[in-house]
Amino acid sequence: MLDLKKPHHIAIICSDYARSKKFYTEILGLTVLQEVYRNERDSYKLDLALNGQYLIELFSFPAPPARPTKPEATGLRHLAFEVANVEAAIRQLQESDIEVEAFRVDAYTGKKFTFFRDPDGLPIELYEQ
Repeated sequence: MLDLKKPHHIAIICSDYARSKKFYTEILGLTVLQEVYRNERDSYKLDLALNGQYLIELFSFPAPPARPTKPEATGLRHLAFEVANVEAAIRQLQESDIEVEAFRVDAYTGKKFTFFRDPDGLPIELYEQ
């Protein structure tokens, strides 16, 4: 068995680097740790942190293929972030013109949660503490 310690990062490929950078930094509030342009790949790599912890590696590549289907495609289903108040978070996202589903309640935990999408349609979940 491997001796895994914790998740290190999540890699995301975006179709519009400027739009996704703005979304993840200005809407979600992640902070930039490092931004690198890789000329040989015509690609940006943006390292983003949440509360000082490295979390997301945002990549741009020329003409990446689209996501095949909604969250039920094989592979990563969605990202999930914990928030103190789901309803307050929904209002904040809506103020930024982000379409958000109505909150639901987890039948097992009794906690509120909701989903919205990043600029490329990647589902993101907010789950109440």
